[in-house]
Amino acid sequence: MELSVVIPLMNEQESVDELINELSGVLQTLNKEYEILLVDDGSTDKTWQCLVDISKRVPCLELIRFRRNFGQTAAMAAGFQHAQGEIIIAMDGDLQNDPASIPDLLEVMDEDVDVVSGWRKDRQDTIDRRLPSMLANRLISKITGVSLHDYGCSLKAYRKDVLDNVRLYGEMHRFIPALASWAGGHVKEVVVNHRARKYGEAKYGIGRTIRVILDLITVKFLIHYSKGPMQLFGKIGFLFGVIGVLFFAVMLGDYWFRDYPPGSNHLFKRPAWVITPFMLILFSVQFISMGLLAEIQIRTYHESQDKRTYVIRDRVSSTASGAD
Repeated sequence: MELSVVIPLMNEQESVDELINELSGVLQTLNKEYEILLVDDGSTDKTWQCLVDISKRVPCLELIRFRRNFGQTAAMAAGFQHAQGEIIIAMDGDLQNDPASIPDLLEVMDEDVDVVSGWRKDRQDTIDRRLPSMLANRLISKITGVSLHDYGCSLKAYRKDVLDNVRLYGEMHRFIPALASWAGGHVKEVVVNHRARKYGEAKYGIGRTIRVILDLITVKFLIHYSKGPMQLFGKIGFLFGVIGVLFFAVMLGDYWFRDYPPGSNHLFKRPAWVITPFMLILFSVQFISMGLLAEIQIRTYHESQDKRTYVIRDRVSSTASGAD
C-alpha cells in the first residue's frame, strides 16, 4: 500500500458523503494504491450509518468505530495504527481541509522529507479562533524548537516509519511534527487551501486550549528529558539544596561571628530563619527522589508502548482495490 488517508470524525453526517466523493476523486488522479481510513470517534448522530452505506459503493474504505468519544488524538492514533500505506495523510472530516492540497503535500514529501505540515495561510475562520492559534503556534515553535506557522492544521503527510516512533495521547496529535523531529525526522511546511466551515459548528472550545498547554509542557519534557529525567528534577533539587545550605551557613556565621548583646535574638532564635533552610533542603531531597523514581520508571517505558488510548467497537472494510 502506497498511501493511507486517516480522517477522524465526530457528528459529521452532513459532510461525509461529499468528503469521500471529493477525496476519492483526488486520490484516483495520483495513480497510487490507496486506502481511506475513517474513524468514528463516538458520534451520536448518523455518521456511522452514513459511512457503512458509503462503504457499499465506494472501494478501499476502512471504517473504525469507537465505543465512545475518546478525542481526536485517539482517533488519529487508531487510524495510524491500522494504516498500511508507506505515506499517511491526516486531515479533518469537516470539509475545511481541501483534498486538492494532498498532491502538494506529496510533492514536497518526495524531497526526502519525513513530515509535511500544512499551513492554512489564508485561514477561513473567525478572528477569535485565528488569534489564539497564532499565539499558540509561536509558543509551540519556541518551546519545541521546530518552527511552524500552523501546528493546528490537521492536513499533514507522514512517513509511516516515523509515526511508528511517535506515541499519541492527550492532545498530542498537533505536536507530531515536533515529536517526529525529535525522533530524527525531517519536517517541512507547505501552504494548503483552507475553506470555511460548511456544516455544523466547531467541536472544540477554550477548554481544549488548556489541555494543549498542559500537553505542550509534556512535549517539552519528552523532547529534552525523557531519556534522563534526573537532569531536570536533579537540577531543581540541587538549586533548592544550594539555597538551603546558604541560608544555614548564614545562620551559623551569624551565630559564631557576630557579637550580640546579652538577651538579643540571633538568627537561630527567629523561627522563619530556622524553618526556611530545612524546608529548602527537604524540597531538594524530594525533587532528587522524584528524579530517581522517574529514572526507574523510564526503564519500563517500552513495556507500555502498546497500551492503546482507545477501544474499537466495529471495523468495516470494502474489498475493492483503489488502484487504477
